[in-house]
Amino acid sequence: MILAIDIGNTTVALGGIVDGRVCFVEHMDTVRTRTAEEYRTEMERIFAWRGKKHPSGRPPRFEGAVLTSVVPQITDALAECARYFTHRAPVIVSPAIKSGLTMQVDAPDKVGKDRIVDAAAAAEYYPLPVITVDLGTATTFNVVDEQKNFLGGVIAPGVSTGLRALNERCAQLPRVRLGSPKSVIGKNTEECMLAGAVMGTAALIDGVAVRVEAELGRPVTVVITGGLAKYVAPQCRHPIHNDPQLMFKGLALLYKLNAEPQKSRPPRRRRPRQNGPVKP
Repeated sequence: MILAIDIGNTTVALGGIVDGRVCFVEHMDTVRTRTAEEYRTEMERIFAWRGKKHPSGRPPRFEGAVLTSVVPQITDALAECARYFTHRAPVIVSPAIKSGLTMQVDAPDKVGKDRIVDAAAAAEYYPLPVITVDLGTATTFNVVDEQKNFLGGVIAPGVSTGLRALNERCAQLPRVRLGSPKSVIGKNTEECMLAGAVMGTAALIDGVAVRVEAELGRPVTVVITGGLAKYVAPQCRHPIHNDPQLMFKGLALLYKLNAEPQKSRPPRRRRPRQNGPVKP
C-alpha cells in the first residue's frame, strides 16, 4: 500500500492506495505550528483506528509514500512522518519530477503542487483538452491541451472563503452555513449570500469553460474535484465530471512515475566448509 499525503491550507488528507485504487481517505487539521512528532502521533492514532476496521485487525503497512503540499511550513514535518511509516524517502511533488506534462507557463516552479497533481491525473484519465477545477480554500482551474501541455489556468476565492470574507468585512452580513441553494433568487440575506457563493462559482466554471473553448478552438472536458464540489457541481450548466478522488489518482500516478524501485538484498554467501588443515 502507498501512503499519499495531500497538505492543504485547511486539512491534511491521508490516502491509502493499492494498485492505483484509493482504499481509504482520512483527514487531519492543518496546523502550521505542529511538529513532526505531533503529526506522527495523530497519524498513528488514525492508522490504529483504520486497523480496527480491517479484518486483519492491524494498522495499514506502507511500502512507499508520495506527498504534495501548498503549506511549506509543515512540508518537512510531514515528509519526516512519511519516512517514519515507510522507511523510505517520499516522492515530493514539484515541477521537476516526471508528471507526463510539459509546463508552458512563465514560472513552473511557482505553480501550486496540488495543481500539478490534478492536471497530471486529468491528462492521464480524461479526454484532452481538459480543464480541472479544484474547489477548496481557493477555486483553482488548470488547462491541459491535446499534447499534454500545461497551459496555465485561473485562481479565484473558494466558496467558503468568499462567504467568510463577506461576514468578516461587512458588518451587517451574517455567517452562513454552506449548503445547496434552493434557488438563485434568495428570499433573505442568508439565501442571497449562499446563492452568490454557490451559484456564482457554478457560473464561474461555466463561463471559464466557454472562454477556454473559444481560445483553444475546440470543446474541452471539465473535471471538478475538491471538498466543496458536491454543492457546486449540480448547479453547473456545462457538462462536467465530478471526481472526488482526482487528487489521489494523481498522487498514485506520480508515485508510479517517480519512485525508485526497492533494492533487494543480495543473498548472503556461505563460507565453504574446510575438512582439513589449510595448506600454506
